Amino acid sequence: MRMLFRCFVGSEPAAGSESGDETRAPAPAKKAVRRMQSATARLRSLSLDDLSRTLASSSLHAFTLAELKAATRNFSNSHFIGEGGFGPVYKGFLDERLRPGELQPQHVAVKYLDADGPQGHREWLAEVVYLGMLSHPHLVKLIGYGCQDEQRMLVYEYMARGSLEHHLFKNLLSSLPWCTRLKIAVGAAKGLAFLHEADTPVIYRDFKASNILLDSDYTAKLSDFGLAKEGPQGDDTHVTTRVMGTHGYAAPEYILTGHLTAKSDVYSFGVVLLELLTGRRSVDKRRRGREQHLVDWARPYLRHPERLHRVMDPTLDGQYSGKAAHKAAMVAYHCLHSVPKSRPTMRDVVAALEPLLGMCSDVPAGPFVYTVPSSPAPPAEDRKVGEAAAAAAAARKKCLTSAVHAEGELRRYASSVAGRKSSSPKQSRDRGA
Repeated sequence: MRMLFRCFVGSEPAAGSESGDETRAPAPAKKAVRRMQSATARLRSLSLDDLSRTLASSSLHAFTLAELKAATRNFSNSHFIGEGGFGPVYKGFLDERLRPGELQPQHVAVKYLDADGPQGHREWLAEVVYLGMLSHPHLVKLIGYGCQDEQRMLVYEYMARGSLEHHLFKNLLSSLPWCTRLKIAVGAAKGLAFLHEADTPVIYRDFKASNILLDSDYTAKLSDFGLAKEGPQGDDTHVTTRVMGTHGYAAPEYILTGHLTAKSDVYSFGVVLLELLTGRRSVDKRRRGREQHLVDWARPYLRHPERLHRVMDPTLDGQYSGKAAHKAAMVAYHCLHSVPKSRPTMRDVVAALEPLLGMCSDVPAGPFVYTVPSSPAPPAEDRKVGEAAAAAAAARKKCLTSAVHAEGELRRYASSVAGRKSSSPKQSRDRGA
């Protein structure tokens, strides 16, 4: 409890508004902690004592720096698995000796806050509060956190397949199959829908391919809640806040005005869905002209089934259902509408995409590859007979080769003798006389 309180004391300004940048009506103070898995704590209205009690009563574990060093072998480079805006991420292992009776032995991912990075204590606190209070199959599970002096750490379940970004843009050896892409899209959509429909709505604000993690079964889970914000309440239509997020994914009206709504997340989802369809990044400066910006280049093709193949990922090699691809493209088209009110809700997106998983049987069959079956091993006696026959055949071949070689040498010798005789006729006649 004391460690929690010390962590939150240092973040008191973060528990309020972002330096006065929010313009909605203040919410009434809450006296009771909302039930787990159903609501989020309101950072601006909860006192430090409320925050401490809330997280102390949660299932999160407060780890010491020494414990996390032991889990990651002192944050060894051999355990390094990536780096994001928060800081480096290390793979670790929590064994039964760490917390006997409290923790099951498991692999974890430990994020270590980079003090010089773009994120800080505010983002760490948001991550702990939101993931400490929310639970869903398509949200990454936060196991615990570390807060010691100026050190800030987050401990998550380990996601064996890494990020969607890696599979789409960095894995040169293989391409995600069509049905796997649909499964990822549906899972991510369900995660966003859950956030938007919570008792206290949450706007994710940083939905992108690198924040979608995949488990061993390619189940998509949203991670990195450092930029998440509470959605508008009551008669409020939006939250006005600083423009933050990732270029290429943020909704245009949010960039222009700072007005944040759930429809901002819907636009970002449309961008990721477009990346799944095309295999291209949202912004790619290596391409020419209009193709540098994926939405500008691809959106005009999405409404026309006969033209859709021009933007589909070529690494799919045509192995996708044309009907399902067109329906998914239309979902992306509506999500990317320039008018926020014209975009669907994430619940509507789930309803449109989930039936497409049933069309995986419509995917054209790939090229047929015949594999020659291996012959069964012969019995021991047959192997001995075969070996003897092979040895005899080798001996005959050797003898035949020697005979041919000897015959060739004899012919060359006879030819050379005949040549010398024919070249000296006078000498032959003198000897005969």
